[in-house]
Amino acid sequence: METSDTPAETPAAASVESAAAPTGIAAQDWATASVEPTYRAAVVDLLGALAYGELAAFERLAEDAKLAPTLGDKAELAKMASAEFHHFERLSGRLAEIDVEPTAAMEPFAKALDDFHHLTAPSDWLEGLVKAYVGDSIASDFYREVAARLDTDTRSLVLAVLDDTGHGNFAVEKVRAAIEADPRVGGRLALWARRLMGEALSQAQRVVAERDSLSTMLVGGVADGFDLAEVGRMFSRITEAHTKRMAALGLAA
Repeated sequence: METSDTPAETPAAASVESAAAPTGIAAQDWATASVEPTYRAAVVDLLGALAYGELAAFERLAEDAKLAPTLGDKAELAKMASAEFHHFERLSGRLAEIDVEPTAAMEPFAKALDDFHHLTAPSDWLEGLVKAYVGDSIASDFYREVAARLDTDTRSLVLAVLDDTGHGNFAVEKVRAAIEADPRVGGRLALWARRLMGEALSQAQRVVAERDSLSTMLVGGVADGFDLAEVGRMFSRITEAHTKRMAALGLAA
């Protein structure tokens, strides 16, 4: 998945790295933690959502490559698409290892993600770059927040598939160059990025609300979940990280 790639560390990423020593399920391995049925169901949902997100990212990058203005740009996007598919394979492989059929785990999330991509279909190359940078980074920040509360094995996998594919720095370079060439582009892309932020948060809330295991984990019913106040702080951190990304692109949040 395309990640934040901001020049400075994002607050969401920092929150994982600077957290206190893990306790409870976050200090256990998968074999121990998965004995709790509700926790196991939540992890299956989480991996299913991530897997479909990676598959969708692969498809979208392949489509974006068709809009690339140069052969070099096309090759860069093809390389990133390959990385996304590798992440998808790791996630689907992990689901199979824990005796879950990967497509069954992904299916509950397909419509919400497909709806998001349908509602935010880019009209040109630059909008596609901003979408990948802004939209996917919001999702990555959310998954990093959740990862801090997962068992050690699942946490390692989730953080590994959120590794940088290079898309963030690539997008910043191309968008900044386009704005420098024509400052009017900046206003249009700033409006586009704000729309993406709203749609991404709306779809995320919808998915969590529809999946009992995920919502229970988030509000502290499973493992060391978030309390309601922490959910608010989490979204504040994600919003702050979004503002930093917009600045990196040369856009107003």
